[in-house]
Amino acid sequence: MSVAQLAKTLQRPLDDVQEAMLYVPGADNIEAGAKLEDLKIIQNIAKKLGVKTRVVSAPELSVEDEHVERDVSPRPPAAPELLKHRPPVVTVMGHVDHGKTTLLDSLRGADVAAGEAGGITQHIGAFTVTLENGEKVTFLDTPGHAAFSAMRARGANATDIIVLVVAAEDGVMAQTREVIQLAKEAEVPIIVALNKIDKPEANIEKSKSELAQMGLALEEHGGDVQVIPISALKGTNLELLAEAVSTQATLMGLKADPTGLVEGIVVESKTDPRRGKLSTAIVTRGTLRKGSVLVSGLAHAKVRGLFDHNGTPMIEAAPGTPVEILGWRELPLAGELILEVETEKKAHSVLKYREHQEQLAKVESSSDEIRKKEEEHQAKYRAAREARRLAGYFRMRGGQRVKQVDENDGIPRVSVIIKGDVHGSVEAILDVLETYNSNDRCRLDIVHYGVGNVTEGDLELAKAFNAIIYAFAVETPQAKLAKDVKVKSYNVIYRLIDDLKEQLSSQLPAVEVEEHLGEANVLQHFFINEGRKEIPVAGCRCTKGVLKKAQRFRLLRDGEVIYDGTLESMRHLKNEVDSVKKDVECGLRFKDAKVLPQPGDTLQCYTTHMEAQKTDWDPGF
Repeated sequence: MSVAQLAKTLQRPLDDVQEAMLYVPGADNIEAGAKLEDLKIIQNIAKKLGVKTRVVSAPELSVEDEHVERDVSPRPPAAPELLKHRPPVVTVMGHVDHGKTTLLDSLRGADVAAGEAGGITQHIGAFTVTLENGEKVTFLDTPGHAAFSAMRARGANATDIIVLVVAAEDGVMAQTREVIQLAKEAEVPIIVALNKIDKPEANIEKSKSELAQMGLALEEHGGDVQVIPISALKGTNLELLAEAVSTQATLMGLKADPTGLVEGIVVESKTDPRRGKLSTAIVTRGTLRKGSVLVSGLAHAKVRGLFDHNGTPMIEAAPGTPVEILGWRELPLAGELILEVETEKKAHSVLKYREHQEQLAKVESSSDEIRKKEEEHQAKYRAAREARRLAGYFRMRGGQRVKQVDENDGIPRVSVIIKGDVHGSVEAILDVLETYNSNDRCRLDIVHYGVGNVTEGDLELAKAFNAIIYAFAVETPQAKLAKDVKVKSYNVIYRLIDDLKEQLSSQLPAVEVEEHLGEANVLQHFFINEGRKEIPVAGCRCTKGVLKKAQRFRLLRDGEVIYDGTLESMRHLKNEVDSVKKDVECGLRFKDAKVLPQPGDTLQCYTTHMEAQKTDWDPGF
């Protein structure tokens, strides 16, 4: 510090400090601006002035200011003169099996539906179609299945226009309603494509009235929602649909700024066994080129390659273009924003800041749980201390230590590892597993989940936890490597869940089930002599089913069970019999001679057997 700074800190006039310095060896320069490098000299000057010193760290600058510069966010809207026309992003949505993928096949002349497992779309596909008038349209195909609602919601976020596919023979279904709700919330215009009009059971008018009931203002009722009857399979009226999309896009005047740093949205991400981590994205601003440094959530990339939906390399991707990006260090999450940064150094500082923020949020959210657990622990500790005090300290010290018992003890469990081909699929499967609510009967533990093929690490983990590996549309290791581990491969989500339900059911213990064989009314009771003993016998008539001597009997009086046990003897007309049919009278003698049957009592004959339980989990499909 300088001499002037020392005077200010000591709150003494400069003259006093300079005078004291004359008596301190080594303090030669007493000019106000002279720097005092040696801590000992500063301490000696302070000592001469009668002040005690203490060494502290330099005051910290505001941490907030430091972090503000670190994160990146989308740029403010561009000036109107920079904006250029861009192709509209159209999302094809609708109920499962209403013909969305077939419609897109017809639009781009490719057979995608045949390649999908069970004809069900499992991922979001994005591609560009050039219409007959030369205009380009970017199409997003979203899955219609209920489990993929999260992916569908993301499809709506990146979209300008929604083409709602409704099958003319089915009309409005569950997912159709969901899409209409989604579109209203996101304020995205809808064009309805009434598909399958070539089918004999198609009812166009009924479908239109159902759509009107859902609150869609159809064009023929003076609204602005166009309804186009089409047949995706036969290619009927597809040019009308393309025109409707083109007209809607023109009315919306879609423009974007093709200059400056790139912004976009991740549509889907996956790990390709040959090319590594890939993401399908739609560029919303700027022009994406090779070598760009991108940040998306907690992932970053230096773009090594750009490809279109056919896998053809691209030089650049302008706004509104779907593109496959190669070069991610980690997989970005579907639905995340992509932002370009100037350098890799900047990308690293952004990620560091975002991770820091995430940790802070995690600490904040878990602090309540920590506090609760601490209170529970304190309560247990106090109770134990009180017990020890009452029992006398030394008496408690000896004796056996109680074994720590796992609170989950005794409840069967199924442990699973989920591996999927793309992030969206894994997320959708986890969403379905979250609906499991029978942990009190059989626990469902998700040991690990991830994107990519089943690895050796997964096999080791499965062995340690005795877990089943569910591989969703990914490669599985050879049988000899995966010995002692159950690896199940599926490419349709229903089948994976059905198998998991079977696994859960197989863990449930068998239950004793009662089967009613017959019923009888007691008409009278009498005694027979056996030696010197009098033994009560019930005279009965079988009113329902069959009474079998070998099975169990229950005696009911006014709804209350008097006896539950076996028979000593069953007779019909003085003959010992094994069974009695309906409307036949018989005499019954119980094993317990103390039981006295009375006229009007009811007898039930039943047997029990063990039956396997089934899980009551209903995933919603």
